[in-house]
Amino acid sequence: MFEISGTIKKIFDEQTFGSGFNKREFVVTVPDGRFPQDLKFETVKDKVALVGALKVGEKVKVSFDIRGREWKENYYVNLNAWKIESLDTGGRGPASTDDGPPLSEPEPGAGSMDLDEDPPF
Repeated sequence: MFEISGTIKKIFDEQTFGSGFNKREFVVTVPDGRFPQDLKFETVKDKVALVGALKVGEKVKVSFDIRGREWKENYYVNLNAWKIESLDTGGRGPASTDDGPPLSEPEPGAGSMDLDEDPPF
């Protein structure tokens, strides 16, 4: 389990795949000296609801797991968020569940990019 704090930069629409698998992604900007880092997280299945209460510009603490996989000799890493807490004063309470990370893995090929294209790096 990992935790990191930052500011919500972008919230993406929910994606649902033919198998019924669903996910939603969001970006958190994390201060890192002179060069802040934009980190994209994803929520899957029942954790997708956590993203619905988020607002761009909100300060949050994200609890997440790192997931890695290989597909067609390419390797991918996902930051799988399972708890999101607001750090804004006077804001809402935690947008979280305390039941820990999801027990199941996303389907192969249901990554955060079109796997038929080259990665953007």
